[in-house]
Amino acid sequence: MKNNSIINFFASVKLALFLLFVLAVTSIIGTIIPQGKSADIYIKEFGEKTASLFQILDFTEMYSSWWFVTLLLLLCVNLIVCSLKRIPGALNITGDSNLEIDVDRLARRKDHKDLPTSLSNQEAGHKVAKALKGSGWKTREKQRNEGLLLFAQKGAWTRFGVYIVHSSILVIFVGAMIGNIYGYKGTMMIPETTTKGAIYSFDRQEEIELDFQILCKKFTLSRYPNGAPKEFISDLAVIEDGREVLTKTIEVNDPLHYKGHTFYQSSYRGLEKLLATIQNNQENIATKVLIDPGKEATWRESNVRFGVVNRAGTQEPGLFRYKVWFFDGSGQPQTFWITGGDTTTVKTENGSYTFGLKQFYATGLQVAKDPGVWTVYIGFFMMMGGLYVAFFLSHRRLWVLIKENGGTRVLISGNSNKNKSGFAQDFEETTRKVEKELQ
Repeated sequence: MKNNSIINFFASVKLALFLLFVLAVTSIIGTIIPQGKSADIYIKEFGEKTASLFQILDFTEMYSSWWFVTLLLLLCVNLIVCSLKRIPGALNITGDSNLEIDVDRLARRKDHKDLPTSLSNQEAGHKVAKALKGSGWKTREKQRNEGLLLFAQKGAWTRFGVYIVHSSILVIFVGAMIGNIYGYKGTMMIPETTTKGAIYSFDRQEEIELDFQILCKKFTLSRYPNGAPKEFISDLAVIEDGREVLTKTIEVNDPLHYKGHTFYQSSYRGLEKLLATIQNNQENIATKVLIDPGKEATWRESNVRFGVVNRAGTQEPGLFRYKVWFFDGSGQPQTFWITGGDTTTVKTENGSYTFGLKQFYATGLQVAKDPGVWTVYIGFFMMMGGLYVAFFLSHRRLWVLIKENGGTRVLISGNSNKNKSGFAQDFEETTRKVEKELQ
């Protein structure tokens, strides 16, 4: 790549460190200042002047602001230019035959060993190549004026570990952009026993139609002894083309995933109505009926009429008992008390019924779609692999010079770009195998 001041600027490590520092600092600001809230919330929490400053600096939508995106783009340019400038050098190192080296330097390396042998140059060269091959070294050789020179290397590709890391960052950025452009976040409130096929998008401030529907089969709320909500669970089903294709019971931190959408349990709302479940134990049929307190409801299939005529509190805050009248056309109407969420058996002259009653709820779901998430995952695994290569693997090289010097002598020399102590052990083991082969 052409060497000029502009390229040097965008390829500099100083620029990369500066951008990473600024991104880290601004990210801290983004975690302190709530993102994506209404102007009234910022005015109430920080005051009108500070809230106005936040709006001007885009601190309330920081991660999508023009200046934050610009910083990310500059970092991407820095990574690309830096990589393009340095990759040719790495290719030259890994692709070079290394047989034109100044042989006088070999004996000056820290890791070297001089071995005498009674073999001829060619025989010694053959034995050395065999020993190196047995240790995983593939050799090249060239006849030099000084003697026969052999070269072998391992892990030449590890010099590209840093560029794998650079590429992974770019892939992660691409995944984030895909998610930002084509993804969305929203909410949906679904009353029990009903379906909904649209979400309200936070970003677009409009409803987004889904190509499937979510059915809330049942919502369950449990409370602490003081009445505070303890746990809320939704039994959900995905309805597509009129068929139930997936069911899952979700709770906080255990969402439903379908077609790139993730449905999180986030809230609930108690409604005015009550939900009654009735099972005719003789005919083995059942139904669910929404009822208004004080009004009569009917289950026509079993000729059952019923209603809630009174409500009383319990020792548990938020939990009530209900007085129900029940009549299936036989004998006299019956009345009984039932605690919300419980079931009871109702026996009449003509049959037996299992009756349940509970508060009617709507489940609140947060919905997120991020089509770039798999791209981000790929970038993450690339980064882990690149970091492992860059920090734990090394490019190791060996030269062997076989020359006549009052008899045949074999000079073995080598180096490594990282992990010098590990290479020293590998070098000692290799030279022992070569020495054994030369005997």
